[in-house]
Amino acid sequence: MNAQTERLSLAGPAGAIEALRDAPPAGVAARGVAVIAHPHPLFGGTMDNKVVQTLARACVACGWTALRFNFRGVGGTAGSHDDGRGELDDMLAVVQQAAPEGPIALAGFSFGAFVASHALARLWGVRQVERAILVGTAASRFEVAELPADAHLATLVIHGEHDETVPLASVMDWARPQQLPVTVVPGGGHFFHGQLPLLKNLAMRHLQAALP
Repeated sequence: MNAQTERLSLAGPAGAIEALRDAPPAGVAARGVAVIAHPHPLFGGTMDNKVVQTLARACVACGWTALRFNFRGVGGTAGSHDDGRGELDDMLAVVQQAAPEGPIALAGFSFGAFVASHALARLWGVRQVERAILVGTAASRFEVAELPADAHLATLVIHGEHDETVPLASVMDWARPQQLPVTVVPGGGHFFHGQLPLLKNLAMRHLQAALP
């Protein structure tokens, strides 16, 4: 993402996990570690995806160390695609190594949001999860986790009005029984072309908000 981006190799359940870490600039108070998951590995998703990078920039600007990683079978990460099961294990392994203690934030885009939802459900009440951001959540393609009720205020769900990959209606069907708010970007598509600055601003607003 910038000259200070640090390339890491972490230990995962299927072997090495390739990751990139960006720390907040000097003078910005450190808040913890944000782990960000990328879109579907079988459709070109990687940790270099523009939406993932946008989320990382938002986190860094708000004092979080941003940790992006490649799921199993992508780039330099060992293993092969596992329909979300192994990918959840990958994300949990990254959290444990990159932030064994202290505050964490979880984020994901598309398939990565599906995986991040399960990581949030697994870690809530066990770890100090301060924020979660789910973008373009792949609710039409995967069984997205139901979120703990007391995690709702800490969670931002963003979806494009005209998402051509994951219909907005499918996300609303997932969110409605939970009474989980969804932030809809007018005219937005799945990849938020031309709207990444808005996406970054929405993420930063959530990261900086004071929660009750």
